[in-house]
Amino acid sequence: MKFSGKNVLITGASRGIGAEIARYLAKEGLKVWINYRSNAELADKLKEEIENNEGSAAVIGFDVSDEKAFIEAIKTIVDSDGELSYLVNNAGITNDKLAMRMSVEDFKRVIDANLTSTFIGCRESLKVMSKKRFGAVVNVASVVAEAGNLGQANYVASKGGVVAMTKTFALEGAPRNIRFNSITPGFIDTDMTKDLPEKVKEEMLKKIPLKRFALPKEVASAVAFLLSDEASYITGETLKVNGGMYM
Repeated sequence: MKFSGKNVLITGASRGIGAEIARYLAKEGLKVWINYRSNAELADKLKEEIENNEGSAAVIGFDVSDEKAFIEAIKTIVDSDGELSYLVNNAGITNDKLAMRMSVEDFKRVIDANLTSTFIGCRESLKVMSKKRFGAVVNVASVVAEAGNLGQANYVASKGGVVAMTKTFALEGAPRNIRFNSITPGFIDTDMTKDLPEKVKEEMLKKIPLKRFALPKEVASAVAFLLSDEASYITGETLKVNGGMYM
């Protein structure tokens, strides 16, 4: 893939899908800024791994739901590299329970971590990318944003909001040559899904026409495509990576 920019900030990148996105983009030649909230050791280990594979990486710790911290982090990146070329809003949390038992605080906590943080990232990246009239953002949502899910009213609302909000940022960024897209992954083959009981996995697989979970690399490659010059005429789009689970 071809990238006209030189660096990328990935939130929630110390583990899971975020870490795989960091590895993938580093192999494509971008300097990756690995964001973490609480586990510096994992972030440092990923940085070392990337550098051992001849990639370029830096670690930046902050809570994405903290507006001031997010703004300061982007300033740090721009001061260091002279620009922020790409952003992947990946960080997020869950706090599942049936809606009847979900408090307003349970709801707001997930909204702030998943949706408000994405708004802050999109807003601040639009400001700095506008100076060079170049940039691309991918917001990581979820298949449940489109299909719904029991016990996840807060998470579904947050990810559905991400999908809808991305379209408005795409409209506002287009005159400045800045693209905003979202991705809605389905079930991913991670440590979390590997530890699920076989009966639960069988039930999940029944919902997936391709009859398997996605590999983390398959999600990372989709993110990379949307950021790359190959997707230069794509903005405001939602790319489904769910094996046909929701079409």
